[in-house]
Amino acid sequence: MTFPIKTTALSAALALTLALPAAAQDVTIRLAHLNPEDPFGSHSGAMAAVFKSLVESASGGEIEVELFPNGQLGQDADVIEQVRLGLVESTISSSGGFAQHYPLVGVFDIPFAFPNIGVASRVIRPDSSFGQKFIADIEDNTELKILGLIDSGGFFAFTNSERPIETVEDMAGLRIRTMTLPTHEAIISSLGGQPTALAWAEVYTALQAGVADGQMNPIPIIAFSNFDEVQRYLSVTNHIITPYIWAMNADFHAGLSDEHRTLVNWASEVASEAGRAMSRVIEASDRGLPRLAERMEVNVITPEEQARFAEAAQPAVRALIEADYGAEGVAMLEALLASIEEEAGAF
Repeated sequence: MTFPIKTTALSAALALTLALPAAAQDVTIRLAHLNPEDPFGSHSGAMAAVFKSLVESASGGEIEVELFPNGQLGQDADVIEQVRLGLVESTISSSGGFAQHYPLVGVFDIPFAFPNIGVASRVIRPDSSFGQKFIADIEDNTELKILGLIDSGGFFAFTNSERPIETVEDMAGLRIRTMTLPTHEAIISSLGGQPTALAWAEVYTALQAGVADGQMNPIPIIAFSNFDEVQRYLSVTNHIITPYIWAMNADFHAGLSDEHRTLVNWASEVASEAGRAMSRVIEASDRGLPRLAERMEVNVITPEEQARFAEAAQPAVRALIEADYGAEGVAMLEALLASIEEEAGAF
């Protein structure tokens, strides 16, 4: 199936402001992402900074990379649309943004499918058996060239302002913010919570105002978003891990000279590894969980309780994938699970 492009007023406005490249360079690449610009603060910040440095220096100034962090060009789904239309050259996007253009990204949301971060790192990459299949399908169904595939910063944890989440029963009635992903909504509903879909820019204010009781994200994202200011409890559940996908307009990529295309390809590969490493550093350093623990009550759910979470949530997500995505979704899910099993056996 081919997923359509949706034209918005924002895209039309950007066509006027972003259409002309800078005259001083042969090529300008505008790279957008939602997270902080600080390369030590987020994985996408690190990726963007490394990519810019490598491309500009190795091209001898023939390519300029303009960075647009912190959602300057809009929410993920909007920026992906701009990339598909050729208004912006590239974006590093969350699975929530990508789902509106490529819904099968939802197969990653089978809870507790990945046994550890080592297996996740080997599966969620362009050269894994699954990564190759996944990227080929995205490129076949969108006007995009995929430059990178990494995890979103680590396994997801829950935060909330009401109580520690130690058992499935503790989820009852909690209003948990989710991305606009039906699979995430299914996870929360199956556990007894109330899914509350909100755009990323609205999350902090919604938590502060009590519109939502909590949210779920990897530790680095919880940390740089300062959710410890508006949430009291952090529960390390490690229930899902999702991808960040680095995309470029396919026509732009194909139109680069052979030399410039090769440079963009290897620079994005190196930058992706920098982003992957930065997530692990943030998790383990005083920028991550140790810092959050200074202001939040942190608990880790037991393996026995993880099994109960999985028993409650896995069937709901699998049923949704079968119902909403059909045979294609089931085939992609089975390919993911097979790749996880294959990589788990390598350790």
